[in-house]
Amino acid sequence: MTDAFDAYDLAGTKLANRIVMAPMTRSRAHGPGNTPTGLNATYYAQRATAGLIVSEGIQPSVVGQGYTDTPGLHSQEQVTAWRKVTDAVHAEGGVIFAQLMHSGRIGHPSLLPDDLIPVAPSAVRAAGQVHTYDGLQDLVTPHELTEAEIAGTIADFASAARNAIAAGFDGVEIHGANGYLVHQFLSDNANQRTDGWGGSTEGRIRFAVEVATAIAEAIGADRLGIRLSPNNPYNDITETSTGEIYPALVSRLAPLGLAYLHLVESGDRELTRRLRAQWPGTFVLNPATLPRYTGPEELALIEDGTTDLLSYGGLFIANPDLPARLAAGGPFNTPDYGKAFGGDHTGYIDYPSLSA
Repeated sequence: MTDAFDAYDLAGTKLANRIVMAPMTRSRAHGPGNTPTGLNATYYAQRATAGLIVSEGIQPSVVGQGYTDTPGLHSQEQVTAWRKVTDAVHAEGGVIFAQLMHSGRIGHPSLLPDDLIPVAPSAVRAAGQVHTYDGLQDLVTPHELTEAEIAGTIADFASAARNAIAAGFDGVEIHGANGYLVHQFLSDNANQRTDGWGGSTEGRIRFAVEVATAIAEAIGADRLGIRLSPNNPYNDITETSTGEIYPALVSRLAPLGLAYLHLVESGDRELTRRLRAQWPGTFVLNPATLPRYTGPEELALIEDGTTDLLSYGGLFIANPDLPARLAAGGPFNTPDYGKAFGGDHTGYIDYPSLSA
């Protein structure tokens, strides 16, 4: 029987187990130019017993930033700073992929230089607010990307992926979920285009496919994964045809030979099984378990073949040695979400391990 604590070959990258640390924004890139610091290196190194760490969302360009103190991978300064993080993870025997996250219409001009404003498939404002250095502010109407700007954005993703490898990351994950730019192209309400980048199913999936293709050509498909979240309304996303869009997208991505597909489940296990059956490579599942955290109960999803790898979010915030705790059935520290975003070491690197 397949066990969650068995080693795993991820497209040639050896993982110590099948437990994945999911990407989680922590807003602590306090170094100059949105760079990580030693604090971030300690945080990730503490969690290096995960089979695979997927980093917090990293913006591939200046305009891709949507929150305060989130890191980038679009400057040499950022590449150099990330090298200290990846070295720290590797020193502990870990594997880490960089998640490239362009926030699209989720953001605010006050977070951007040079009078830039957030961009999106269409000039449609998302409902809600975003935290800025001046407190909560309403989301704004974004700039609709021209076709030339779409091409430039795809090139930004590929460039950031090359930077990730230069920074020592073992691979890259495209953030195609949670209402950010790639997901916005897939949606009904954020994408109201009538050209080749919207309208039809083929038009809606085109941006995701071309981003994946460009990155695969830049760094190799075996070092690339993608995260998707069908039926996820986060960040004011509406999707009315997930049963058509996502199988079509997966069918276009499959021939690229990507390292994995990472699915954030929104309660539709039937769609999960359908995409799992359709995907020819490694399948990573972040299962729907709310209102509770994903826990040891979900390890059975690996044993019964529902997924190859299982990703954990919230519990990894508070349990740096989560694989050991899962193997023991607990106990588990409870995350303090009042300290989850921004701040110093408290609520970040001060959670005790079992050995402590």
